[in-house]
Amino acid sequence: MNVKKFLALISGFVALLTLGFALYSLLGTSPSLAKSEGFDEFGYNRTARNFVGTGGSWCDAKGLGWDCLGIYSPDKLVMKWNAEWDRGNEEGWTDTYYGAWENNEWNGMVSGGSGETWHYKIVWVGPCGADGTELPEGGYCIWGQFAVISSHGTAGGEHIWDTLAKPAGYGAY
Repeated sequence: MNVKKFLALISGFVALLTLGFALYSLLGTSPSLAKSEGFDEFGYNRTARNFVGTGGSWCDAKGLGWDCLGIYSPDKLVMKWNAEWDRGNEEGWTDTYYGAWENNEWNGMVSGGSGETWHYKIVWVGPCGADGTELPEGGYCIWGQFAVISSHGTAGGEHIWDTLAKPAGYGAY
């Protein structure tokens, strides 16, 4: 075999290996491509732990009727949460500790929307005061066991900081 044919054979083999590795990397190890269940009709992708829809589609998923949030029903909503949030929901929030968090982003700057935008960071803190009770760190209680540690948005063309706990990072709680 001459050198040119040998080099062409090696070059083809390397290209084939590179293609195989690229396909393995893309499909063999990527849960978002290989194992994803995708989004349901309401906007939930439980595999990726996110929701992309409207306030109304969130209402529909809960069986509450599309307009359960009034003027906020047409607003775009993106929610993200971690595995601890899922664990808490499965266990009914009965454990003594959860590192659970969720992130909610509302965009009402859409046709027929509320005209407001809001971003919330929410963490599990255990038994908490009545909804709205302020916490020493600067957050406030909601849903009995959770705290809003960051809340800001726009209303009436003005940016408003509703709360900013210190620290405001998810891992601090």
